[in-house]
Amino acid sequence: MQASIHNGLRSGSLRGLAFKQARCKHTVAASSKQSVIREIHEQLSNKKRSAVEVTQQYLDAIARTDSTVCSYITVDGEQALAQARAVDARIAAGETLGPLAGVPLAIKDNICTSGTRTTAGSQILRDYVPNFDATAVSRLRGAGAVFLGKTNMDEFGMGSSTENSSFKPTRNPWDAERVPGGSSGGSAAAVAAHECAAALGSDTGGSIRQPAHFCGIVGLKPTYGRVSRYGLISYASSLDCIGPMAHTVEDAALLLSGIAGGDSHDATSSGRPVVDFAAGLATGLAAGGSRPLAGKRIGLVAQTMGEGVAPAIDEAVRAAARHLESLGATVEEVSLPTFGQGLPAYYVLALSEASSNLSRYDSVRYGARSPAATDLASLFAGSRAEGLGGEVKRRILMGTYALSAGYYDAYYKRAQQVRTLVQQEMVAALGRCDALLSPAAPSAAYKLGEKSSDPLAMYKGDLMTVNVNLAGLPALVLPAGFVPGSAEGGAELPIGLQLVGRAFDEAGLLGLGYAYEQTAGVPARRAPLAAVA
Repeated sequence: MQASIHNGLRSGSLRGLAFKQARCKHTVAASSKQSVIREIHEQLSNKKRSAVEVTQQYLDAIARTDSTVCSYITVDGEQALAQARAVDARIAAGETLGPLAGVPLAIKDNICTSGTRTTAGSQILRDYVPNFDATAVSRLRGAGAVFLGKTNMDEFGMGSSTENSSFKPTRNPWDAERVPGGSSGGSAAAVAAHECAAALGSDTGGSIRQPAHFCGIVGLKPTYGRVSRYGLISYASSLDCIGPMAHTVEDAALLLSGIAGGDSHDATSSGRPVVDFAAGLATGLAAGGSRPLAGKRIGLVAQTMGEGVAPAIDEAVRAAARHLESLGATVEEVSLPTFGQGLPAYYVLALSEASSNLSRYDSVRYGARSPAATDLASLFAGSRAEGLGGEVKRRILMGTYALSAGYYDAYYKRAQQVRTLVQQEMVAALGRCDALLSPAAPSAAYKLGEKSSDPLAMYKGDLMTVNVNLAGLPALVLPAGFVPGSAEGGAELPIGLQLVGRAFDEAGLLGLGYAYEQTAGVPARRAPLAAVA
């Protein structure tokens, strides 16, 4: 480890910002972020509002704004209101309900929902209606959550902008000419546009965290195995994770508690006990006084700073590091020498797994059939040609190439070896630190179409996030401030920071994130395209 951030980085134009942060009282201030889920729960419990009223408010918001934002592929108002009426009936009967009961949620469209169309953003699944719920959905349904609909996404999760949806591109609620990130861009935009209270996304290489950064919300990628993948339409099975996207850290914690836990349907899920991840967040912060993070060690990843990262994002992360120091943490720069090797290894592995997973869409067992098919060969070829988009085809071809007999050792096997090195290096760093700190992406949200013609440029945008998936670790992205939308100024865009934790230490990671969120003074602004109640 190198010199402390306190000693080495308090300089330049950020000095004033750091001192302003340090002077603030490290308690929950009037401007701190308040849980949307808690607020709804209290309103329902106190009978100030009904679940139907809350649900209708969000359906009205979708009706007003989604023609511009395009967060949803499918909205099911009838189902949502029926679920809300069931919650109201339970309240009227005197039942004590959990915090998720009556909370209107959005579900990414690669997570199966019984009776509701689930397309994974692809024309080949445009008519697919599952007869079962994903385990995460089933648990939320059991908790009384209300499902507003299914959110837009890059086809089969393959993309970083939600421009690769076969239905429509989603627009960033902060600037309609910019992307919301991907592949969970629909879920991120729905939260930022106040078209749902919170949402589920999936993360294979940053698909929760990068959109959270672009849209100014909280996104949590859990430890691999913490949340069952049963019912998640697979992209890369050894990397995929379901996780929450929300307005606040507490909301993300509440949602994680509702979906986490072992599952007999998923052999890769962990049987570790599920705790109440939201319990003690506020009391823990208050009990720490002016130095709630005393004793915590945080590593600023050297390879994620400097060249290749927008200066405003570099500055914001360093300012966040100084603020964490002012809360009592020790922040030191750490080096991960294999960090840059993670991106090419990730794409070899993810695309190889995708090529295998997507072979099931042959239009015999799954998938829409080509009307022009005359025999089995033309059925396979025609249905896949018509039903799969260009980016999906590109990744299938690259994955198949990497797995072919002549290239398996050179690509797939070597990528697995790099994955082991990346994991060992990150685990070793987390043996010395409680968490690692980095940007969530190299830039703020870019304009629609800016990278769609250059796949390699888009792939490079995943540099900050893919190693976390290779290592199977949890990571939290939360808002860190705003930057100008262009060199000439104009609308400001949100940016985030990323905290990476130890395996299955989501509670500790959320505690760190909550302490930062509630004391850093990042303005709680409303996106310009957000629905107004």
